[in-house]
Amino acid sequence: MLRIHQLFFLNVLGLFVAALFVASLISYFTLKSMIINDSEERLIENINLLEPLLTSTNDFDRFVAQAAGKTFLRVTVIDENGNVMAESDADKTTMENHIGRVEVMHAMTEPYGTAIRYSKTVKTDFIYVAHKIVTPERTFYIRLAMSLEGVMKHFYVLWIQLVGGFGILVVIALLIAYNISKKARYDILQITRYLDEVSAKNYRAVLKPEYFREFLQISILLKNLVKKLHNRDKQKRKHTAKLRLINKQQNDILSAISHEFKNPIAAIMGYAETLHDDLNIDPKIREKFLDKILSNTQRVTLMLDRLALSVKLENNDLSIKPSSFNISDICHDSISILQAKYPARSITYHGTAKTVFADKTMIELIITNLIDNALKYSDEEVTVTLTDNTLSVSDKGIGIAQSELDKITSKFYRVQKNRWDNSMGLGLSIVSYILKLHDSELRIESILGIGSTFSFSLANLVEKKGPSKK
Repeated sequence: MLRIHQLFFLNVLGLFVAALFVASLISYFTLKSMIINDSEERLIENINLLEPLLTSTNDFDRFVAQAAGKTFLRVTVIDENGNVMAESDADKTTMENHIGRVEVMHAMTEPYGTAIRYSKTVKTDFIYVAHKIVTPERTFYIRLAMSLEGVMKHFYVLWIQLVGGFGILVVIALLIAYNISKKARYDILQITRYLDEVSAKNYRAVLKPEYFREFLQISILLKNLVKKLHNRDKQKRKHTAKLRLINKQQNDILSAISHEFKNPIAAIMGYAETLHDDLNIDPKIREKFLDKILSNTQRVTLMLDRLALSVKLENNDLSIKPSSFNISDICHDSISILQAKYPARSITYHGTAKTVFADKTMIELIITNLIDNALKYSDEEVTVTLTDNTLSVSDKGIGIAQSELDKITSKFYRVQKNRWDNSMGLGLSIVSYILKLHDSELRIESILGIGSTFSFSLANLVEKKGPSKK
């Protein structure tokens, strides 16, 4: 069997080898991403420099030849129909229509379109960046490309140097660990000799002065203390875990409150200062600024209400005050409010009148939370559907992984792939809790990358005898 100092050294060796491996992997992907991003930024900078020159010339062939010679990049000019107007590295007459190229398609809607792919024309991999240029006479695209092979050569040189640096650090660390291991071996040898004496019933055996008191007391008291401390340690671990959880939740709430309140308060201050400093401001602008102040104030009020509701939820002190109302009207009101908040988004409603017996304020909060959540996690149309037994909100957003479906209704949990804002992560937790108070539950159907549907049953939202639930 291995001795402790040997295990220590081997564990340290394994740890540093594992650390080197992990660091190499991380540095590989990180450095690769950084270099590719840097190459794309370089292409964008060159496009910005070439754009004014390109818009002032009609001889595109001469332009791309000169640009390629100065920048050492592949330069292509493409008309709005995808036809190659000029090309620095190939015969433009033999080139295919480029309207379907990824970088060109992206440049139609984005400032710059990027892609990494194989070029059938030049027979090599390129990093492409395309940019749309609109002039009074025409619309066309300029595309710059950089050979991926050259970029990767630079990357491999840097990565090997970095790994070499890691290796030197590991060697130094192992030498230090070996020195520590030697010292530990000496100390362990002294302890072993002492324990041998104790096992031979020689309780008068002594250790070196620095160890005598500690080990003598341990040998006498250990058995008695272990029994007493066993139960205490269990209680202490439970109490400590509870305190850590409470502390984490408090820190999460404080952090979330700080971030979420920052934007509306800053907006209110900015508009208010403008109105205060400019007494002769245009009445229409004044009205617009006052509307902004009012909307942000309402947003802060909603945040405070949600926070107060979460505190009641935490204390299990949330009660419902049911009444009869048309849930279709609530859907229309929530959609109207959120449509004003997201004027560029489309919210579609399908449903007929449906009377339910529930807490109107809480049901409105549920519907608003679900629609708002769908709007924030998707860029396309959101659909609200009301049937006789179910209300559902569907989106075509990022979707939710199956591993996260059971977690998203937990407090402070947010889907990691999309941090759309700094909200407190309480929305779906509150929705789930309120639905339980109404003998219903939140159902979630989602496909990653396609979209999600959040729904709940209305079957139990009928008038019942007896006191309201709490």
